[in-house]
Amino acid sequence: MLCKKPLIVKKKMELKSQAKIQVQRSIEEVFEGIVDPVKMTKYFISESTGRLESGKEVIWKFPEFADKFPVKNIKIEDNRSVSFVWDPETVVTITLETLPDQSTLVRVNENGKKFSEENIKWALGNTEGWANFLACMKAYLEYGVQLRKGAFDFMRKD
Repeated sequence: MLCKKPLIVKKKMELKSQAKIQVQRSIEEVFEGIVDPVKMTKYFISESTGRLESGKEVIWKFPEFADKFPVKNIKIEDNRSVSFVWDPETVVTITLETLPDQSTLVRVNENGKKFSEENIKWALGNTEGWANFLACMKAYLEYGVQLRKGAFDFMRKD
C-alpha cells in the first residue's frame, strides 16, 4: 500500500498597504498635486529637493520628523501613475483614473513586505498613513484646506 504524504505548498505571502479616495478635480490637477513639490508641501511634506520625475531622486522632509527620506526609482506616467521607493523593501504606486463625472479616483498601494508580526504592524500603520495622505490631498486640492498643519506635532522629538 502506498502512503502519500500531503503536499504542503508554502505560498510566498507579501503584505501591502492600500488606500483610495475620489477627488473632485481633474486627473491633470490631481497629478500635478502629487508631482509638484510646492503643492505637496501644502498637504504632505514640509520640504522636497525637487519635482517627482522619472529616473530622478529627491529627498523629502516631513514637518514632524528630523529625518530626511530619499525617494528613489521614480517612475512617472503623466496623468496616470507615479511610483517610487522610499523603503528598500517596498514600492509605492499611486494610480489615477478619471471617473464618468470627470473627478479622479486615486489609489495608493505600497507592497513588498514579507509576512511577519512586525510587518503586519507596518501594513496597518502605512495604510493609515496613506489614507491620511489622500484625505489631506483631497482637502487641499478641493478646498485649499491644510488638514496636516499641526496634526502631527505631538510626534515631534525636538
